[in-house]
Amino acid sequence: MQLSSVRAVITGGVSGLGLAVAQHLVAQGGKVALLDLNDDKGATAVAGLGADKARYFNVNVSDETAVTAAIDQAHDFLGGLNVAVNCAGILGAGRVLGKEGPMPLAGFQGTVMVNLVGSFNVAKAAANRMQHNDTGTDGERGVIINTASIAAYEGQIGQAAYSASKGGVVSMTLPMARELSRFGIRVNTIAPGVFWTPMVDGMPEAVQQSLAASIPFPSRLGKPEDFASLVAFILGNTYLNGETIRLDGATRLAPK
Repeated sequence: MQLSSVRAVITGGVSGLGLAVAQHLVAQGGKVALLDLNDDKGATAVAGLGADKARYFNVNVSDETAVTAAIDQAHDFLGGLNVAVNCAGILGAGRVLGKEGPMPLAGFQGTVMVNLVGSFNVAKAAANRMQHNDTGTDGERGVIINTASIAAYEGQIGQAAYSASKGGVVSMTLPMARELSRFGIRVNTIAPGVFWTPMVDGMPEAVQQSLAASIPFPSRLGKPEDFASLVAFILGNTYLNGETIRLDGATRLAPK
């Protein structure tokens, strides 16, 4: 897929990884719809990208009806839809047995609803639109890219809910890719390591340096641009399908 032909829905698109993807795609001639929950950041993102190239939609990805409506509206704005990138997510940190007792089910359930169910909601609504596209190279009609985490493989203490939600994203990648292959829709997942986020930005410099030093090579935190460039590579390589790619500088999370 040529990036100039991309018509993409990006969840979590007004900041962090999602915004970096939007910026990369628009810079290459693509057009994007940003699904998120921060109206102020949404307005800022659209102003930076250009109102003719980007539009913001206030959407809770765990709401099936709202997602379907937003995908339809995004399709109209974009003049089509051939890419969906799921970057929306929450950390959901908490111990199964904490100082105040067992983790409330609502905490676990909320994390799974956003990270896993939200990704599923967007993927199925986007695929429903993509199946009607004209075919491109190798018969391709669309691409779905989900975001997991290396915590899906090496979850730390306090990450039971988060790891479960991201593990679910990893696990649904292959069966979804197999099912949607008959429509010419590819499905892949990126599992980022320790990336530079607003949360990390607020940490003391010593903590930031310690995090960076724990990464074998390069010994730095991941940049949103690293993630965006991998998204672009996946879009351009039609043979890459049903895969989860770790993007982590060879790091492996310790127990805590």
